[in-house]
Order: sequence, then structure tokens, then C-alpha cells
Amino acid sequence: MSASADLLKELRIDRNRPAQSSGPGRGTIVGIVVLVLIVLAVAGWFVFGRNAAPQVKTASVTAIGGGNGAGSSVLDATGYIVARRIATVSAKITGKVREVMIEEGQRVEAGQVMATLDPIDADAQRSLSAAQLAAAQSDTARVQAQLKEAEANANRLAALVKQQLVSKSQYDQAVASRDSLRAQLDTAQRNVKVSRDSLHISDLGVDNTIVRAPFSGVVTAKAAQPGEIVSPLSAGGGFTRTGIGTIVDMDSLEIEVDVGEAFIGRVQPKMPVEAVLNAYPDWKIPAEVIAIIPTADRGKATVKVRISIKSRDPRIVPEMGVRVSFLEAAKPANAVQSKPSAMAPNAALTQRDGKDVVFVIAQDKVAQTAVTLGRKLGDDREVTAGLSGGESVVLDPPESLKDGSRVRVENADADSSDK
Repeated sequence: MSASADLLKELRIDRNRPAQSSGPGRGTIVGIVVLVLIVLAVAGWFVFGRNAAPQVKTASVTAIGGGNGAGSSVLDATGYIVARRIATVSAKITGKVREVMIEEGQRVEAGQVMATLDPIDADAQRSLSAAQLAAAQSDTARVQAQLKEAEANANRLAALVKQQLVSKSQYDQAVASRDSLRAQLDTAQRNVKVSRDSLHISDLGVDNTIVRAPFSGVVTAKAAQPGEIVSPLSAGGGFTRTGIGTIVDMDSLEIEVDVGEAFIGRVQPKMPVEAVLNAYPDWKIPAEVIAIIPTADRGKATVKVRISIKSRDPRIVPEMGVRVSFLEAAKPANAVQSKPSAMAPNAALTQRDGKDVVFVIAQDKVAQTAVTLGRKLGDDREVTAGLSGGESVVLDPPESLKDGSRVRVENADADSSDK
């Protein structure tokens, strides 16, 4: 029992003994930890906070319509430049190309020689026809001489018969010989005409070895080379050409667009049009509707519209892509002009607090701009108020993007090179 009592005495706390310091207190340690965390947070902000601005894609807003007296756009569509007068020129006969006198981009006039074929066969046929004509003419001259003699003999015997100096049978024989020679002369003259026509056909054969331009235009393709065989009909295989080259009449260029069935009612003949080539987006070309083709494409649900180009320019070439805006009729000068509108991508539109807004790039910040929307134009949307055109707007703005937020614009050049 004494041992157990001694142990209990040792475990008893002596409250009168002074406290001994064994190291820093818990409060000091916690303070140090908090200070370290604050320093790390500040350092992290300096390292990463400056680049925390989100990276965004942008697009430009396009101005449409306007108050300059021209009508505003009622419909936009895309199409291509086409030529109404285009021809792949070929020879009328099958033959070997001897010389080609055209190059791509060269302008040719109507009747200009584009190529020649080997004329050996045609020349030989012409020589034969010329010889046949000469023989027929010679035979005609022979018959004419014989007929002249026969007519003189018949006339002489006629006088002698009246004087009963010769028998009537001799006279009848002379008349028969004269009539026979007259028939031979008629046949010989017909043979001359046939031979002359044959020579004319042979001349055409020689002329067919020369390929000429059917109309004035520009050569867009050179299809044959000297030594190749060309034929107006495909002979099968890969060794026979069917054309010498392709000519386009640049004065016949026009625009063809496919308009959706739901919007074709907005298009009328003689309607003014503003065209913009994909190659020259800042160049606005005046145009006019020629006709609406009275048939629809059931597969695409579109109707083809032909548009004439009022401005002729060497920059306009076939198969170029073009975007057209069908305009309302121009208003009188004293009429109140409508305000210009703009066209923004659908991806740039979003809503904040129930309002349609876009985020316009201003240096490295964005400005939230309320807009009033108009018609849908494919992947774009008409903006009747809030934008005037030329602004750079954020595409697919994130929900966290607010007015005045800093952003980093994605490098469009780098994206295009990666694709």
C-alpha cells in the first residue's frame, strides 16, 4: 500500500510550483503560419494574377444599309460570279495539233487563230479536187470544139440538101452528131460544177484544220499541246483531247445566288443589289436583279436568282465567291433616311439581366453594350441600335465576363496557321 500511495503522490499536480517555459506558445506558431500564407498569396497574385484575364475570340461588326439615299438591305445571300458566254473551243475534225497560239490569260478577238492541225490529208484532198476540176474543164472545152464543128457541118449539109447535092441521110447523121455533142457539153458543164463544189468542200476541209475563236474573250484554259490528237468527239481512253482551250466573254459576267424559298418573296426583278467579293471585302459593287429563275431546287429548298454587274472591272473573274445584299428602292432626296444598321455574328450576342448585349473590345477591356436586334441573316444578326459597324466584339462571351473586365484577345493569325 505504501508503494501505491507514493506513486499517487508523484502524479498529483502541485499548483504552487512556478510554470516552466518549454518553448514558443501555440499563439505564436499560429501567427507565423498566417503570416507565411499571406506572403504566399501576395506572391501568387504577382506571379499569376496579372495573366488571369480570360482569353477570348473576336469578330468585326459589319455596317449594312445606310442613310445616304440608297435603300437598306432586305435580304443577304451568297453566290458566285458566272459567265453567260463561255466556250471550250475544239476543231471540227479529228487531227494532230501542229501549233497552239494561245496562253492562259490572253485576250483573243473573234476569228483569231487559236491553233492549227496537221493539214496533210486536207491538202491532198484539195489537190485531188482541183485536178478533177481541171479535167472536167478540159473535157468541156473539147466537147465545145467538137460541137462547134458539128454545128458548122450540119448547117453546110442543110444548104446542100436543099440543092439536092447530098442525100438527106447524110444531113440527118450530121444533125444527130450535133445533138449528141450538145448533150455531152451539158454533161461536161455539170461535171465542172460538181468538181467546183468538190473543190469548195476540200477548201473547207483545209479551213477546218485552223481553229479560230468564236467570239472575243479571255482564254482561261489551254487544253492541248502540239503533237496531241484532238477530236470533236471523245474517242475513249486518255490520249485524245476534245478541246483546244476555253474562252470566257468577260462582258457577260453576272452573279448567280441561291435564295431560300422562305425569302424569295423579298426579291423582285430590277431590284438594286450591292455585291461584295470575298477577295475584296471593302469594295462594294453596284448590281441589279436580272431575273428570278422560275424553278426551285427541292434538295436545297432554294431558288436561283440572276444578278447583273453594273461595274466592269478586271478584278471580277468567273467562279469568285460573292455576298450580295438586296436593297430597298432608293428613297427621294427629301425623304427621311433610315438609320444605318449593323450585322453582328450570332455568337457575339448574349443576355445580361434580360437584355440583349454584346461585349465590345476597348483596348484590353470589354464594354457591355445593349443592342436592339433585327432580322436573322444566316449566321449573323441585324443590329438596329447599339452598334454602327467596325467594332470588335467578343465571340461566345463566358458568364463570368462583366462590364470593364480585362481580356486577352486570341491571336487570329496563329489560329489560322494551326488549322
